[in-house]
Amino acid sequence: MGLRIKCPLLWPLITTSILLLCVNYSNSLAVISVDLGSEWMKVAIVSPGVPMEIVLNKESKRKTPAVISFRGEDRTFGEDAITASARFPKQTYAYLLDLVGKKADNPLVKQFQTRFPFYDIITDPVRGTVLFKHDDGVNYSPEELLGMLLHRAKEFAEISAGQAVNEMVLIVPGYFNQAERQAMLQAADLAGFKVLQLMNDYTAVALNYGIYRRKDFNETAQYVMFYDMGATSTTASIVSYQVIKTKERGFVESHPQASIIGVGYDRSLGGLEIQLRLRDYLAQKFNDLKKTPNDVFKNPRALAKLFKEAGRVKNILSANADHYAQVEGLLDDIDLKIQVTREQLEDLCKDIFDRIRGPVDQALKVSGLSMDVISQVVLVGAGARMPKVQERLQEAVKMDLAKNINADEAAAMGAVYKAADLSTGFKVKPFLTKDAVIFPIQVTFEREVEGQTVPKQIKRLLFGPMNPYPQKKVLTFNKHTDDFSFNVKYADLDHIQENEVKNIGSLDLRTVSLSGVSEVLNKHKGPNAESKGIKAHFSMDESGILSLLNVELLVEKNSTDDEESTFSKLGSTISKLFTNPDEADSEKTGEKPIHEEPEEGGEEKDAKEGKEKEKKEDKPDESKTQETKSDDKADDTKKDENKKDESEKKGEKKTLTKLLKEKISTEEEQLGVIPMSKDALQEAFRKIQTLNEYDFQRNRRESALNALESYVFDAQNKLEEEDYQAAATSEEIEKIRLGCSEISDWLYEDGSTADAEAYEAKLLDLQKLTKPLYLRVAEHRERPDAIAALRTVLNGSSTFLKDARNVTAAKLEAEESWVFTEIELNTLEKQIKETGEWLTKMEKEQAEQKRSEAPKMSIKSISDKINNLDREVKYLVNKAKIWRPPKAKEDLNNDAKNSTEKKKETKESKDSSAEGKEDKKEQSEKSTPTDGPEKVAKPDSSEKEIPDPSKPGESSDVPHSEL
Repeated sequence: MGLRIKCPLLWPLITTSILLLCVNYSNSLAVISVDLGSEWMKVAIVSPGVPMEIVLNKESKRKTPAVISFRGEDRTFGEDAITASARFPKQTYAYLLDLVGKKADNPLVKQFQTRFPFYDIITDPVRGTVLFKHDDGVNYSPEELLGMLLHRAKEFAEISAGQAVNEMVLIVPGYFNQAERQAMLQAADLAGFKVLQLMNDYTAVALNYGIYRRKDFNETAQYVMFYDMGATSTTASIVSYQVIKTKERGFVESHPQASIIGVGYDRSLGGLEIQLRLRDYLAQKFNDLKKTPNDVFKNPRALAKLFKEAGRVKNILSANADHYAQVEGLLDDIDLKIQVTREQLEDLCKDIFDRIRGPVDQALKVSGLSMDVISQVVLVGAGARMPKVQERLQEAVKMDLAKNINADEAAAMGAVYKAADLSTGFKVKPFLTKDAVIFPIQVTFEREVEGQTVPKQIKRLLFGPMNPYPQKKVLTFNKHTDDFSFNVKYADLDHIQENEVKNIGSLDLRTVSLSGVSEVLNKHKGPNAESKGIKAHFSMDESGILSLLNVELLVEKNSTDDEESTFSKLGSTISKLFTNPDEADSEKTGEKPIHEEPEEGGEEKDAKEGKEKEKKEDKPDESKTQETKSDDKADDTKKDENKKDESEKKGEKKTLTKLLKEKISTEEEQLGVIPMSKDALQEAFRKIQTLNEYDFQRNRRESALNALESYVFDAQNKLEEEDYQAAATSEEIEKIRLGCSEISDWLYEDGSTADAEAYEAKLLDLQKLTKPLYLRVAEHRERPDAIAALRTVLNGSSTFLKDARNVTAAKLEAEESWVFTEIELNTLEKQIKETGEWLTKMEKEQAEQKRSEAPKMSIKSISDKINNLDREVKYLVNKAKIWRPPKAKEDLNNDAKNSTEKKKETKESKDSSAEGKEDKKEQSEKSTPTDGPEKVAKPDSSEKEIPDPSKPGESSDVPHSEL
């Protein structure tokens, strides 16, 4: 983009403002994605100037264990928490995703208690959800613990980006229901994040797979299956890749799209179950040795040690045939050492491996496809690395398994691409994603029927299985004339296994009560008014969360021109200005009407109409020129005017139809798992902030203590070096030694419990004490290099001056003009001479001075001399670069002569052109009928030509810059 600024004085101010805007804008650009799994947490980031990458934790690793451990008020995360888990298993929390958004009586909660019996789990008295009893009076909910983990991810990202990070895309399992998704949003809120979108894990993986293969896709659908076995669950998803046409900003564009068309899952099939089987096997083997009367299963610490060792052995057996499980001091100071073979592990988990093909069959059934059309089966997740898992899966799909994506990081990298796309600071190549509903949602309500004492139960399906989202839908009630209510709940779940239906929990989502219905209906009653029903607008957003947007009455009113007063017209105009944009865009967003009593054909008719509408939208616009469209519009206008004239002649009045919308009051009651209230969220936020502040002060104290100890140790060592002893007096050395000794004694006595401010103050005092000595040593060490640099500049300047004088003298003898004047050369000569004399004098004085005294010849003074001399030479060099010799008198005369001839030729060409125009005009007048309109020629408008500053030889007062 090019800008022309007419006032040169404004340019520095404008450029400074632009730079400030760019800096402030870029400081808030970084966005991240967080793949918060049951066992591991991965964070990916995109920031200005940095491509998409995985964020490293403090151990410089690419993934962090999703574990939190408490010891008193101290918190540890990741690897440190795992280390502490063997000693404090009850205060170490992991595998939290199985508990979030669930009632305490959920089967998954019972399974968690069986797997980890040492946790003290209680029921939230308000919500009925899970709470961990931590200490006396201190309980933690899964949302709070997940919020702490997400805040840790925020810290990693901010250290990596060097700026605040507030926006993210959060990855969740695709089988999460409404309550679980709401709970994850609240956990992110507690961490201080703005969630751009909740993204299903298999959708993120599919996006990562597609963005690197976008050139392989075309208008024909390609089907890929992703098999993801993680720590606690397994998912098989079928994705369709296809290039589709979309209409954006008035243009039809083609973009690749990944659509989820089939999903199958098993929430308890994963690497954790295999690890637990091995843990229990090792525990039983230890008990069988009868070396102690105590039972390993009743000792939480021993179980935690065995669990950690079982995970290590399981990973090693994926690549080896056998390995030894070893635990020192497992129980009562007795060690464990048992050889475990891969065959033994597979025998222990035989029933687990039999469930591997279950998600595959379910995904195929839901999608309506067979394995014949699947082009690839791609492995995802750490659990899929086991040889037995791959063997059983290959038997089920009957094709080779693909391992062409990063099984650990694919989801995080796909989600961060989506985060960059959703943020306002980045522009990426579009790659569309369409997710699908796993749990169908329906609306149920009652309706009175004549002749029946019991109201009729009506069901209306809102979102069926595998319906794409985001999407909006409208439900119409046209038989209710008084206040009523309806329920929102999960629909039939026949496509899901029975045990997984129990894991969902309550199937009821919410009850919506409508009030003031009769008043609104009576308000719009009249001979010319017709009710179109009460319409409830639902939306399922990009995060898969269902919401009720609004409920309104739609009335169609007919009126004549005479009936419509000026005030009603004005009111209609104002109402249009304040129309709900969601309503106005219902057709664009794909809201599908669902009627209480559909016409003949019912919902099938609605579906048919929706398909016809989609076909019409997909059809490209007919190729019409603008002139044709304007002609058609003019013809239509004339027809309307003719009809109006005819109707006026006949005395008929024009009928106008208006659609009126009036909002109806609603009240929603949450059913099933209730989200945390505002008060509970604020209390949890304060609790987490207190822990964060404590961690910050603890880290600050540790850093200040380490810095002080390091500085004392370093100062004591430097005093033994020859350079420091030569640059300091004996009194100064003794004073520094005494200061270091006092601080050391204080650290091991009263200072052991001091706070960060005390350590920082001690460090500042010691730095003030040592600063003069350190500066003198630095001056003495760096002075020789600085003097050498000054001599180099002096030699170069002298050589330049000598060459410049020789060329100048030669030009003057030939009576030719030259770029350098005698005054400029004398000025440079004077500068060189003064600098050389200063150097000789200061070297002599510095040599006579003691090293313990403040130096007279400082590095800064030498640097100033170098800069002054360099500035004089650069001035002359730049002047020589832009200098051009003046033209001789003969050349000036020739230029003037050429200019005169050029103007003469231009004038003649204009005259000939004018004559040609006159001839054409005469011919036109002769050919034009006398009764036709007289054509008047427009005079030529001459504009002043603006010189182009980019061309050499042309001058302009208008500075030009391209941003």
